[in-house]
Amino acid sequence: MVSKNIRPTVADIRAMKARGEKISMLYVTTEEEAAAANAAGIHMLSIEGRFFSPQMREAAGRCFVQVGLPYGGWGTFQGRPLATAEDYLRAAFHFAAMGGDCFYCAASYDIQKTLCDNHVPIVAHVGLIPSYITWTGFRAVGRTGQEALKVWQQVKQLEAIGCFGAELEVVPDKVSAFISKNTSMIMLGMGAGPGADAQYLFAEDVLGHTQGHKPRHARTYRNFAIEYERLQNERVAAFKEFIADVNSGAYPAPEHNVAIADEEFARFVNQAQAGS
Repeated sequence: MVSKNIRPTVADIRAMKARGEKISMLYVTTEEEAAAANAAGIHMLSIEGRFFSPQMREAAGRCFVQVGLPYGGWGTFQGRPLATAEDYLRAAFHFAAMGGDCFYCAASYDIQKTLCDNHVPIVAHVGLIPSYITWTGFRAVGRTGQEALKVWQQVKQLEAIGCFGAELEVVPDKVSAFISKNTSMIMLGMGAGPGADAQYLFAEDVLGHTQGHKPRHARTYRNFAIEYERLQNERVAAFKEFIADVNSGAYPAPEHNVAIADEEFARFVNQAQAGS
């Protein structure tokens, strides 16, 4: 078992799969969410590169962190989109120095292979891939035998080039279970049923503050939307009370002011008037 004071490694996550242990995973965007995940005992976090920092890594504690490398128009690294294998490798090494444990990469097989050949733990993506939706639309992928076979073939190709794992998004549960049992990669299931190696959700869905459409696979455990609305109403009320106090003279009150002794104030006035 891994020491409670040391965060897991790739080898540890693989060992969890081999033992058939359940793996929990969350996508987070703030230090508060990362710290809460660590305190709760979440195994893995997904953090986009634009949100990742030494402070975020510290907040994540013992969580195994997947850092998302930006793809095409979905983000930039050091001011520009990643395009070449060298670009991706530079970004991966940059985030590894901050404490990233593995790296999400949705680029081409040759770019992913370059990263793997340089011993960078890569998590790819199969099934519904948001950055590729122009080819599939937002729908479940793998509901026909032919399409399920294509997903399986993609998994085997990713395995062959050395990927550590892959996000398995919105595929039928039976297909997911078959794939997870028959690959050495860690399959991070999002809407892929209980047979995936990990269960992966967005913190905003878990906490109930998703705006707009909520995915079918999402499960909400708290209603932060109500809390955010209450807090916003409280902000408005507090600001109105502040305006009222300014208008009435109730603010600032004596306790908010800096005092000056009468004799010092008199000396100041005399000198100011003498010099004017």
